[in-house]
Amino acid sequence: MTDQPDFYTLLGLARIASAEEIREAYFTAARRLHPDKNTAPGDTEFFLDIQGAYEVLSNPKKRARYDSTLPPEKLPDKSLDQRVVFSRHSLTHLTEPQLVYVLLEFSPPLNSKGPSSPSLNLCLVLDHSTSMQGANMDVVKATAIQIMRKMKPQDIFSVVSFSDRAEQVIPASRSTDLGKQEARIHMLQPSGGTEIFSGLEMGYNEIIRNVRHAQVNHVILITDGRTYGDEDKCMNLAHRAAEQGVGISGLGIGSEWNDNFLDGLASSTGGSSMYVSRPQDIQEKLLDKFNQLGSAYAEETRIDFKIPEGIELRYAFRLQPEAGVLSYESPMLLGPVIQQTPLKVLMEFVVQPQNVEQNQVTLFEGRISVTLMNEISITRPIPIRLVRPVGDEASVEVPPTAILEALSRLKLYRLQEQARLEVTAGDYDQASEHLHRLATHLLSRGERGLARTALLEAENIQQNKSFSQQGGKEIKYGTRALLTSGKGSEDL
Repeated sequence: MTDQPDFYTLLGLARIASAEEIREAYFTAARRLHPDKNTAPGDTEFFLDIQGAYEVLSNPKKRARYDSTLPPEKLPDKSLDQRVVFSRHSLTHLTEPQLVYVLLEFSPPLNSKGPSSPSLNLCLVLDHSTSMQGANMDVVKATAIQIMRKMKPQDIFSVVSFSDRAEQVIPASRSTDLGKQEARIHMLQPSGGTEIFSGLEMGYNEIIRNVRHAQVNHVILITDGRTYGDEDKCMNLAHRAAEQGVGISGLGIGSEWNDNFLDGLASSTGGSSMYVSRPQDIQEKLLDKFNQLGSAYAEETRIDFKIPEGIELRYAFRLQPEAGVLSYESPMLLGPVIQQTPLKVLMEFVVQPQNVEQNQVTLFEGRISVTLMNEISITRPIPIRLVRPVGDEASVEVPPTAILEALSRLKLYRLQEQARLEVTAGDYDQASEHLHRLATHLLSRGERGLARTALLEAENIQQNKSFSQQGGKEIKYGTRALLTSGKGSEDL
């Protein structure tokens, strides 16, 4: 039929795509849409269409015959509005490294027709070890029930619990008997130790049973403890999840859990990590996350990229909608694009002297891929290439306001981050000094409680040569929260 997507559109490719790009697009789609992993209505037919497109386009003779039948190519509508802001207009012919900041901003086009509420395939993975007893367990169960009640008829919901082993509390399904499902959640009782991998794996498998294109596929892990001996298996599972388009987010409760581990799980899938110190804050964090997933315009945003020799990507940070450090490796998973809040990422590049011998410098190039919630075909990747001209004279210029604001908002978080690195390196005096500076800035913004915590941690580092488990998390996630609250955006 003439109104059906053509083979290039199905694979999200331009007609000038190379053989390598065709092969890569097909294998990416095949991993996501294979019938063995996708049983939702329409997905098998879509996979067969993808397979047929590849069989033609991967054969030069068949491709040439097919191309001869096509009408003139129409440029597709933009899937994302993209804005790029550089910290400097140009680089200079110098014999020392130069620093460049780049702010990337992605948002739905003004004329976008994304669904107001996309379909969800959501699994809650709940820690019910002995340490969760009391208010923590009560609030987690009540919030899980509240989320279940908010699911739409087309949504798929599941619950897994874990301690020493994992148990399926609610199998992945569309809600049919809320009373029975609520009773199963109410019956959860704290017991045993904390072994996250068993719960995470079972939750992932619940999602994979119904994973499909153009829906939000997400695991939310809730825990108050550390796991031992299975962290590598958890990280490997997170990488598999990322390949399948499954996001993982984590909520850590109290002070005993491993924040670096939870950050790593989340960042490798484009998810987020969250922290609460009090049981009464659990509900707010989980419902905020649920509401954000329910307002997704694009399920995920990823950048496949390469960086020229002599260029270092030293830092990448998602400023909003949820603040978090990003992986520096390709592909970089940025997370979902939501309807109302632009996705903003700040990158820091270091350019070595040998790279400014020409008239321009390429900092970064690749392509941005998004999975839109209202598309039945693969969305065509958006090329991205970050380039700066090189001149003979150093220009005196003030960075754009957007860059200054982003750096200002990030400065508080990076101060505590630097202190952590210095503690690891054994430079306790410098770490303490950075925390004193952080406290000064926090006080100037009226963040007295967080400032006091920073001062106490500076003293603790001098005495015990380490952050305390609770104080370190309060500073880390407290300064991270200031990034999305809008506080801390004044000049530092």
